[in-house]
Amino acid sequence: MLALQPGGAEAGSEMARHVVGLFLLGPLLGLVIGYAGITLLDRVRRAVGVRRDYESLYALGIAFTAFAAAEGVGGSGFLAAFGAGLVIAALDVELCDCFLDYGEASAEMFLLLTFVAFGASLIWSGVTVADGRTVLFALVALLVRTVVLLPVLARSAIATRDRRIIAWFGPRGLSSLLLVLLPVFADVPGSERLFEITCLVVLLSVVLHGSGIALYLRRLAGSSSTIVPAPSPPPPAPAVPEPETEAPERITIEEFKRLRDERRPVIVADVRTERSYRDDKLRAAGALRLPPDDALRLARERRLDQHTTLVLYCT
Repeated sequence: MLALQPGGAEAGSEMARHVVGLFLLGPLLGLVIGYAGITLLDRVRRAVGVRRDYESLYALGIAFTAFAAAEGVGGSGFLAAFGAGLVIAALDVELCDCFLDYGEASAEMFLLLTFVAFGASLIWSGVTVADGRTVLFALVALLVRTVVLLPVLARSAIATRDRRIIAWFGPRGLSSLLLVLLPVFADVPGSERLFEITCLVVLLSVVLHGSGIALYLRRLAGSSSTIVPAPSPPPPAPAVPEPETEAPERITIEEFKRLRDERRPVIVADVRTERSYRDDKLRAAGALRLPPDDALRLARERRLDQHTTLVLYCT
C-alpha cells in the first residue's frame, strides 16, 4: 500500500513512520494497557469483588482503550488490541468464564455487522474489476494464505485433517478490507483500484470458504447419519443401594508407585486453579497441566487414553 505513495525521500520517511507506528507504537501501547488493565481488575476483584456482568464488559473496555490509544499516536489499533490480549494471556490471571465468553460473542457480533455493512454497500465494487488477471490474482491470494498457515500449525497437537480445515477455512477477509481502507482514507493515488481488487478477493473468499464449509458439514453429517441398530438392552437388574462414601476415592503414594513399577499407564494431572497453581511453588514431577475450567477440552485435544489411570493432583 505504501508503494502507491508518490515521492522519493518523503515517501521513504513516510514508510518508516508507518512501519514504526504499526510494529512498535501499537504493540507497545497494547502491552502496557493490557498489563495495567488486567492488573487493576485482579486487585479490585481481590479487594472488593467485581460482578460478573461488569467483568465481562471489562474485556471490551481494554480492547477499545488499546485501540484508541494506538490510533491517537499514529500506531495500529488492531495490533494494540492484539498485544493487550497477548499480555493478558501471558500474565495467566484467573478470569471468570464470562470474560472470555462475552469477548468472543462480541467479536463475532461486530464481525457480522461489519460484513453486512460491507456487503450492502462497498464490497460489490469488486465485481467491476473482475477479469482473467484479477480473478487469477485473487485465487492465488487465497491459496497463499493456506500455504502459509500449514507450516505454522505443523507443530501444534492437532490432527492433520483439522490443521487442513483451519488453514483453509480459518482466515477471514475482514482484516484485508480494514487494512486497504488506510490508503483510501489517506487519498493515496491508486488506492481505489487496490480497494476494488481487495473486494474481489473477499468476495471469492466468501463464495469458496462459505460454500466449502457448507458442503463439508453436509458431507460430515451424511457420513455420520448411518444408523446402526443397537443391541437389545439386557433386562433391568434389581436396584441395589450403593454404599455411601464420605470422601472421594483417593490414591496413596505407595499405590501410585506400585502402578508405576508394574508399568501400567498412569498420568498425573495437575487440576489446581490458575491462582493456586501460580501461588504454590510446589509442582508434581511430570504432571500434565489441566485447569479445572477447561480440563475436558484440553484432555480431548491431547487425546488422553480413556483406559489410562488418571491421578488428579490438587491442594
